[in-house]
Amino acid sequence: MPFPSPLRHCPNCGTAVEYRIPDDDNRERAVCPGCGAIHYQNPLNVVGTLPVWEDGRVLLCRRAIEPRHGLWTLPAGFMELNETTTEGALRETQEEAGADIEMGPLYTVLNVVRVGQVHLFYRARLLSPEFNPGPESLEARLFSEEEIPWGEIAFKTTRETLRCFFEDRRQGGGFALHDIDIP
Repeated sequence: MPFPSPLRHCPNCGTAVEYRIPDDDNRERAVCPGCGAIHYQNPLNVVGTLPVWEDGRVLLCRRAIEPRHGLWTLPAGFMELNETTTEGALRETQEEAGADIEMGPLYTVLNVVRVGQVHLFYRARLLSPEFNPGPESLEARLFSEEEIPWGEIAFKTTRETLRCFFEDRRQGGGFALHDIDIP
């Protein structure tokens, strides 16, 4: 059965689906024998920011929810319907950190195939060092590279985005787009 979670019944008519390769396709799909609908399951997008203060410190949030309660992450979350990736990243930053930012360019695209996700992080300029974290964050604070709690980072996508940022900064600030596969 395909990842992430198998569809068991057709959302259109309620009949139990069968997994097979439909005609004119090359992948196994959930096919309804009742109404003939083919159901496609696609990766979920996670959108967020890498907010940076004028002195080079980055904003991290300590999670108040599972998964990874109590660990640190960049402000990010699942993209909603009817929003762009930048709108979603801005919304997540405001919800999780209560941060006032100016959106920058797309910075990292991280493919997390094993969990059916694509993470998109945008560089962002913090407009204020004052934060008002929402209910999903225990706290939000700024860290220099030396202060990052590397052993308490919640997700590989956050760790890789931070690693890219600090390496790019050491190399003179040529912040190119990074495309990374996460095993």
